[in-house]
Amino acid sequence: MNFSAALGVAYPELILAVGALLLLVWGAFAPKSSTAIGWASVLVLVGAVVAAATQPFGSAFQGGLVFDAGAAFAKVAIYAASAVCIPLGQRWFARRGVTNFEFPILILIAALGMGMMASSGDLISLYVGVELHSLALYVLAAMYRDNAKASEAGLKYFVLGALSSGLLLYGASLVYGFAGSTVFTDIALAVKGGAGTGILFGLIFLICGLAFKVSAAPFHMWTPDVYEGAPTPVVAFFAAAPKLAAMVLFARLIGQAFAGDAAQWQQVLWILALISIAWGAYAGLRQTNLKRLWAYSSIANVGYAILGMASGTAEGMQAMLVFMILYMIDVTGFFACLAALSRQGRSLETIDDMAGLIRTNPGLGLAMTALSLSPLGLPPFSGFWAKFYVFKAALHAGLGWQAVVGLVLSVVAAFYYLRLVKVVWFDQPVGVVDRPAPEARAIAVGTALFAFPLVMAALYWIDPLAARAAHAFGLA
Repeated sequence: MNFSAALGVAYPELILAVGALLLLVWGAFAPKSSTAIGWASVLVLVGAVVAAATQPFGSAFQGGLVFDAGAAFAKVAIYAASAVCIPLGQRWFARRGVTNFEFPILILIAALGMGMMASSGDLISLYVGVELHSLALYVLAAMYRDNAKASEAGLKYFVLGALSSGLLLYGASLVYGFAGSTVFTDIALAVKGGAGTGILFGLIFLICGLAFKVSAAPFHMWTPDVYEGAPTPVVAFFAAAPKLAAMVLFARLIGQAFAGDAAQWQQVLWILALISIAWGAYAGLRQTNLKRLWAYSSIANVGYAILGMASGTAEGMQAMLVFMILYMIDVTGFFACLAALSRQGRSLETIDDMAGLIRTNPGLGLAMTALSLSPLGLPPFSGFWAKFYVFKAALHAGLGWQAVVGLVLSVVAAFYYLRLVKVVWFDQPVGVVDRPAPEARAIAVGTALFAFPLVMAALYWIDPLAARAAHAFGLA
């Protein structure tokens, strides 16, 4: 394949890279045009969505970059979720007197890295994609420079992120040393002939590094502090697209490179899944800050997605993809609710702040109720269907008792979701909330409507697309 044809495989990434560079130059010469740069960034992401949805499949750079059904499915979702967060964040920062034109550009760079993660075909592109998106996220976490908690969040995320990068690099070096190649298909041939101890150790290090990126316990230590300290729209971004990108990369790594050693990584994954679900369920019971609470909720929900992957089948990968898409929409909507709510200019972030919200702002009160009942898994909300897919795949793969444990722990986590619903509906209001930003309100209401009833129609398209994407990861 010649160089121009290879670049065609990376067409969405080229759109993002060129768009980010041009907008950076625009912002450097006209820093006050942050709103225009934000909407231009949204258009760049829309262009990347169209490119990812329409370009033909193929591979380039000796298998280092792969564009298949799995990559297309993930990129469309990642770029769309990234585009939603730009207007949400711009209005939030503007209301606090912060006009950073870098915010949308950093989201473009993060989306570029996430696209590479979804298309990674070898260990080198894997690492480049992870680091490219991580570096942008570190800066985004500390974007609100006048806030000490935001600076602390960015520093903690950077320091702990360096640890996970070290784990990834060490694992990649072990796999390369014992397999003789960094390309997933070549590694699969080496593993098929009998994975040695060195390759297994390398795989464990890679799993640990990726577990940090998806905030799976016990590698979750950064999540509560970063969620609490980072600006609310940035957390909405953190909790959605980067998680999907890392899960797709996870699936591609184990499905394409280590499918021949499934008996080993399946045990690691279901243990990781149950620890995450348990930790997220029990630790969340003590939280009063909603951003910390949803950090533990995200840890638990990532555990459910990993349980789907642990099945080691295409059905399990399909369940993981469906789960992540539905979860992304729920969590983006919930943080949009938080971004929309303030009282006398102060952000509302605790459970007590939501007292009587259904009376002071019925629209956002109903949206927050729906977006709390959905991750709880209450039928017929989208979170119920997400967990239904995961538990069904686990049962079909012989992970019966693991599915039962996950179901029981979801009942434990129901307490903190229902506690929030009780406060919203039955507690006395503590004051009138400010007029919400129209962008945040629209996103919150739209995602709540998706949670129910629109999800019933959306699954008609999501389900077959996820099944097609899952088969691209190499598992039967």
